Amino acid sequence: MEDSKNKKLIAYHEVGHAIVGSVLENHDAVEKITLVPRGGAKGLTWFAPEEDQMLLSRSALLARIITTLGGRVAEQVVFGDPEVTTGASNDLQQVTNIARQMVTRYGMSNIGPIALETDNNEQMFIGGEANEAISDRIDAE
Repeated sequence: MEDSKNKKLIAYHEVGHAIVGSVLENHDAVEKITLVPRGGAKGLTWFAPEEDQMLLSRSALLARIITTLGGRVAEQVVFGDPEVTTGASNDLQQVTNIARQMVTRYGMSNIGPIALETDNNEQMFIGGEANEAISDRIDAE
């Protein structure tokens, strides 16, 4: 079992996800929060979609990004920057993945409504200087 300091930090982290998700218009409702470790996670917050989510809007994806960052923000607000932990590492991976897919697969960026990568993250455009220029634009987004 986690010591009390870690339990408190994990609790605030998970509540951060729940609060942010609850106040966003385009986000699912909180279903459950647990501080019982599962797999590599020390705690989890589940959200219950109101309906089947085969298609996600840009606003729904942005709401997921914001909610996913809510745990880390809660750590910063409650404990201060020096006490921010590695607990959000998986959250940061998820946010990066969603944001990259918005740019490279879903055409939800200033680059335009084009797919730049396949489902396997393989580039769909020709190499050379054009490849480097587009890669730079993807990174800038």
